[in-house]
Amino acid sequence: MPGQAATEAGVKVLDTWAVMAWLRDEPAAEKMERLWSQAGAGRIRLLISAINLGEVFYITARWRSLKEAELVWDRLQEMPLEIRPASTPLIREAARLKALHRLSYADAFAVATAVREAAPLVTGDPEMKALAERGLVRLGKSWPSRSTTREAWATSWGSSSTPTSRA
Repeated sequence: MPGQAATEAGVKVLDTWAVMAWLRDEPAAEKMERLWSQAGAGRIRLLISAINLGEVFYITARWRSLKEAELVWDRLQEMPLEIRPASTPLIREAARLKALHRLSYADAFAVATAVREAAPLVTGDPEMKALAERGLVRLGKSWPSRSTTREAWATSWGSSSTPTSRA
């Protein structure tokens, strides 16, 4: 359990984009490494919605394998990461966000979790940046972005860096 120092320093909510960037060793991975280190030292708290954790699992399973997804899941359970359940009020808020804004349902959970926790969302997702510009969510510091096209994902997974190299 994080100590008092983490409470004073603050909380950050991770979305799927941030975790996947770390797993694939994309440009944002270095920033994620720093966040993991700070959380491990008790200087910050890192949170993720259970829905976003599930999204990390299925993305990893589709692009690598189910076995790889299981390894990533187990590794994330060992990381300094607090998993927020999808409570009924959070589900309603995420559904409201999805109904009113252009974003995926999983992204709606990341935003709803960040709003509920009054914490910045760690992401590089362009959809989230648009929501931040409208004042709906507060983002952490700027992150390098990447293409989200199917081809870019396939190319990044085909590189020598695999989720197990991080996990």
